[in-house]
Amino acid sequence: MMRGIHTSINKIKKQVYAEIARLAYAYDGNQESLKRAISEIRYKVVPGEESLYRDSVFLERAIVNERARSALGLGIRTAEEHGPVADGVEEALYPEKYYQPPLINVIKFACHKCPENIMLVTNGCQGCLAHPCCEVCPKDAIHFDSDNKHSVIDPEKCIKCGKCAAACQYGAIINLKRPCAAACGMNAISSDEYGRADIDQEKCVSCGMCLANCPFGAIVDKAQIFQTILALKDESTPVYAAIAPAVTGQFSELRPDQIRSAFKALGFTDVIEVAIGADLCTIEEGEDFVREVPEKLPFMATSCCPAWAMMSKKLFPQFEKNISMALTPMVLTARLIKRNHPGCRVAFIGPCAAKKLEASRKTIRSDVDFVLTFEEVIGMFEAKNINLKELPTSDFMHGASADGRGFAVSGGVAQAVVNYIKEKHPEIGEVKVEKADGLADCRRLLALAKAGKYNGYLLEGMACPGGCVAGAGTVLTPAKAAGQIKVHMGVSTHQHSYESDYKDIISALEEDDLKAPEDYV
Repeated sequence: MMRGIHTSINKIKKQVYAEIARLAYAYDGNQESLKRAISEIRYKVVPGEESLYRDSVFLERAIVNERARSALGLGIRTAEEHGPVADGVEEALYPEKYYQPPLINVIKFACHKCPENIMLVTNGCQGCLAHPCCEVCPKDAIHFDSDNKHSVIDPEKCIKCGKCAAACQYGAIINLKRPCAAACGMNAISSDEYGRADIDQEKCVSCGMCLANCPFGAIVDKAQIFQTILALKDESTPVYAAIAPAVTGQFSELRPDQIRSAFKALGFTDVIEVAIGADLCTIEEGEDFVREVPEKLPFMATSCCPAWAMMSKKLFPQFEKNISMALTPMVLTARLIKRNHPGCRVAFIGPCAAKKLEASRKTIRSDVDFVLTFEEVIGMFEAKNINLKELPTSDFMHGASADGRGFAVSGGVAQAVVNYIKEKHPEIGEVKVEKADGLADCRRLLALAKAGKYNGYLLEGMACPGGCVAGAGTVLTPAKAAGQIKVHMGVSTHQHSYESDYKDIISALEEDDLKAPEDYV
């Protein structure tokens, strides 16, 4: 993963997001003026007559055009599709626009056509006398060149078993894989007829790991920056920011006690932390587990990660009922906000690409109006020229527990539920737990559950390796972000979800406010 490393891709993304945000803040209803401004973005991001990163300045600008369209929430185009970059922009000019699948797309002419999966002998080969790579190859796919100085792999015979790489004492043989495909736990990425990356949208669960790992910036997801800012400018309707637990440390110069001030400076009415919804989710999932396992279900799986839940239902449909029907923290928090502030709008700010499609489901649209990632919000701060260091401090604590804030890290959800059951249902005894993070590991977890290995267990699945702190819209390394979360958990007023200031809301909400509908995924 490239999170935590400031690359040219980060720079370009930030520039595009900032330019889209500037247009939204300045938009006065003149569509023709807006279209002209959109067409100028490419020259602001790629100025001058020489390319910055690729072979052609025209190619760079064409890629920026498609990034701008995606940031507006529009579909990207192929090289064969001609027309102004602002074609169809009318679709983006109202706050009620939802994300339309496919959410994640490949800009084909930005793709490097990386090899899918090959064993490659590098210049590190010393042409050693022992030839261990040849000796261990089960298919006789390796031989030495005519000068007997360098090993050569026959791709027609090679089965990519990796034995040659393991045997080489110089580490001169590597398994070269396409980074986006290697990061995809759904095996949804292959090659099109030109050798470019291609996403099978039937398999894709929009976790975003491919776009976070593409070193050429060829994969993008749609954004709602423009629509969110239009809503912020509408003084007749307040807009509340629901901030995910993974926020801590994502805005490098922003302390937790400045977050409320920062989002108010963007135009939000106020900020609520989604850790509140995590506490409510913990209580619901704890009660579900006690009620359902093992009498009605052999095991129960957590529900808060939409990509994990979607993967489960795509690949293991027999376990559909085993995924907890508790609504996710995002939705529970949004329902709480709208219950307290009728007629308002809610923008979820978080690390996750999959949340964008979760919020677009027909049964959820009335709860969550917008979803933005931390990366996209950084562009908004840039557009408003907000000096994060100089913002006033304010109380960011809302009574959520440390357990609720721990949802951001792998293992945090299951631990919160275990803590709840231990306190409220001590008669249950030990709750056995198994967790997986990264969709490849999640698939293995459910395969073992299918074999009966986890009967009686609580299973936690997270699509991103490390949990939400490693989401596609984050900027910190997962390890550093997890450390920041731990610090934030340490200053919580309450330790456990059952101690949260909001714990009693459960009894005030209707059953339909707490449970996902049958067509949720």
